[in-house]
Amino acid sequence: MNVEQYKDIAPYRGSDVRDAIERVLKNKDALYRILSSLGPVESEAERQQVDTYTNYIFSELEKVTTYDEFQEHITAGIFLPAIIEKSVNKFSFDGLQKIKDDQAYLFMSNHRDIVLDCALIDFALDRGGKMLCEMAIGDNLLTNQFITDLFKLNGGVTVKRTLPMREKYLESIRLSAYFVELITEENKSIWVAQKSGRAKDGFDVTTPAIIKMLHLSQKKKGISFSDVVNNCHIVPVAVSYEYDPCDLIKAGEEVTRLAKGEQAKKRYEDLISISRGMKGYKGNVHIAFGTPLEGEWENSDQVAQEVDRQIHTLYKLWPTNLFAYDYLYNSTQFKDSYKDFDKEAFLYRFKGTREEVRQYALNTYANPVVSYLAAQKK
Repeated sequence: MNVEQYKDIAPYRGSDVRDAIERVLKNKDALYRILSSLGPVESEAERQQVDTYTNYIFSELEKVTTYDEFQEHITAGIFLPAIIEKSVNKFSFDGLQKIKDDQAYLFMSNHRDIVLDCALIDFALDRGGKMLCEMAIGDNLLTNQFITDLFKLNGGVTVKRTLPMREKYLESIRLSAYFVELITEENKSIWVAQKSGRAKDGFDVTTPAIIKMLHLSQKKKGISFSDVVNNCHIVPVAVSYEYDPCDLIKAGEEVTRLAKGEQAKKRYEDLISISRGMKGYKGNVHIAFGTPLEGEWENSDQVAQEVDRQIHTLYKLWPTNLFAYDYLYNSTQFKDSYKDFDKEAFLYRFKGTREEVRQYALNTYANPVVSYLAAQKK
C-alpha cells in the first residue's frame, strides 16, 4: 500500500505523530476545556480532578509514538473510561468470539452519535483484546488544527464532504480504495457508519452506495464484487443506547426539515451535539458484533440488506424502546419487559416540547423495535 498517496486523509504516521503531539502539548488550555465538557466543574474538587486528568494525559502523551498507542493509552485508557463513568450505567459488549485476533475487518455500524459510535466500538475491541480500528469521520468536524490533530492521532480517516459533485465522486472512490487496501494489504481494521449522517428517526438503514464504492475502487484490478466484499471482512455492529442525550435536538431538527426543507447547519452545531453526546446521560450502552459477511453476493443492495438484518436483530432493545413502542402503538406486547421501568419519568423527559417534536422523539425510541420485528419475519 502506497501510504503517501493517502497522506491527506490517513491518520498520522511516522514523524507526523510526534509533530502533532508537540502541537497538542503546546495547547494545554484546549485539552482542559475538552475534559471540562465531559462533566461538571463547579466545585474546587471537580476542577482539581480535571486538572489532574489533564496533567496525566500530558505525561502519557510524552510516550506516544503511533496512533495505535494514542488510541490505547489516551482514548481507551483515559477519555472513554471517564465518559462511561460519568454518563453510563453499564457498558457491555458481545460477539467478539466471531472476531479473529490477527484479522483486519471493516466494521459497519448504525450511526446515532457523531463520535461515540466508533469510539465505543474501539473501546470494546480494546477490552476484548482485539485489533483496534481506524475510523472514518467527515471533514466538517475538523474545525481547527487542535481538533484535527486529536482526530488524526486517534486513527481518524478524513471523509471530504465539502467538494463539488464530480470531485466528491472521485474522492469517494479514492477513500474506498484506502479502506480496501488498508484491510487487505496493511491488515488494519477500519470503522465506517452504515450511512452518512446520524439516523435521527431511529431507523438504521445501510446506504448501498458505500458497498458499491468499495467494488468500484477495485474494478480496474479485475476483482469481482463478491471477492471485494469477502476480502473486506465486513462485520455489522449494533450500537444501542438506552437514552440518547441528543434525542430532542434530533427530533426538533427533523420536524423542522420535514416542514421547511433542508436547513443549513449553524456554526458549531455539530460540536454542540458532540459535547452533549459525550457528557449527556446514556443509561446502559451495548455493542453487539455480528458475523463477518462471506459468500456469493449479487450486488450492493443484497449486502446492505444483510448488514441491516444483522444490526436490526442484534440491536439491544431497552425498556425505553419497548415501552415507547407499546405506548405509541397502543400495544401490550412487551409489557413484561418493562414492568419495573419508570414510565412516568421517561414521558416527563419530553414534557414541555411541541407535540410533533414529542411524537417524533418517542418514535425514535420505538422504531428499533419496528425494525427488529420486521427482521424477525425475514
